[in-house]
Amino acid sequence: MTEKENEEVMPLLTPYNMGNFNLSHRIILAPLSRSRSYNFVAQPHAALYYSQRTTKGGFLIGEASGVSETAQGYPNTPGIWTREQVEGWKPIVSAVHEKGGTFFCQLWHAGRVSDHSFQPDGQAPISCTDKRIQKDISNSAAATNRYTPPRPLRTNEIPMIVNDFRIAAKNAIEAGFDGVEIHGANGYLLDQFLKDKVNDRDDEYGGNIQNRCRFPLQVVKAIVDEIGADKVGVRLSPFADYNDCGDSDPQALGIYMAQSLSQLGILYCHVIEPRMVTQFQKFDTKWSLMPIRKAFNGTFIVAGGYNRSEGNQVIASGDADLVAYGRLFLANPDLPTRFEVDAELNEPDPNTFYTHDPVIGYTDYPFLQSAS
Repeated sequence: MTEKENEEVMPLLTPYNMGNFNLSHRIILAPLSRSRSYNFVAQPHAALYYSQRTTKGGFLIGEASGVSETAQGYPNTPGIWTREQVEGWKPIVSAVHEKGGTFFCQLWHAGRVSDHSFQPDGQAPISCTDKRIQKDISNSAAATNRYTPPRPLRTNEIPMIVNDFRIAAKNAIEAGFDGVEIHGANGYLLDQFLKDKVNDRDDEYGGNIQNRCRFPLQVVKAIVDEIGADKVGVRLSPFADYNDCGDSDPQALGIYMAQSLSQLGILYCHVIEPRMVTQFQKFDTKWSLMPIRKAFNGTFIVAGGYNRSEGNQVIASGDADLVAYGRLFLANPDLPTRFEVDAELNEPDPNTFYTHDPVIGYTDYPFLQSAS
């Protein structure tokens, strides 16, 4: 940036009113699975991890938390369906609040991205289909043997899953979270219903776009009715093919969901950029999020490989209200400060993203004042 530009407030560091939440800047901690929640219960060391990344007036979205005993797909991921899990989250949420942050819980069901060993009584994972996943989130077909072929939910079972999400949202508020983000992205259960590459149903939850969106929107409505639309966000990835979950018309899917979510009056829509064809690499694309942004009336959050200059640009142009940062925030707990002074950034270590150590690659990334 030029000297003149440096004299002005960076777009990313301008305040923003997200409904009832007065944010001091636009740099959001993206939801990041960290695999440090032993026995599916969030652990005390997570309080340090999240508080390290909290600023007064900052907004954090917690890691994906399972909504039921059928929801888990990976080891050491947290849940929010039992009393023990709710109690485990309380001191973590308090640590964020003590530093003046706003904290949402991401509600998650892995669907077919699971294995029978994670399921009650060793049953098959549930999905919209019986088609087995062919490539995982890393876009690798080599890992597919770990995924058990799923069974399709019966039509009369779907209201029970909707209720699991509703209860999980209620639990999140009891744990002290300020709101919830519904995980409708990345090839997990709700995304499986949304995408026509996966959803091969012939009932009211399959076929045309309205039917494929029916179950996810029922989940959103149930949660809105339970905790209020002003505390609800949704994450979508219409353009992605993560976990073997793509769609033939992602723009139409994204626009329809954005319009439907607007009608429900939710707080925000959080969308992954179409350039993120795989989880960790950016590609050139003809697609843009602008039509989806225009179709949604609330706060619009973008995610997907943003750096400092790209984040400033997307805020300055009005193409987004907030920017979610994942790997950069993981490796730089003081990311807003580093962006403010344009400091050098710590490099994230992919080898420790999903290890189970409570410190290494988790709370040991240095702050700016201790890095010199």
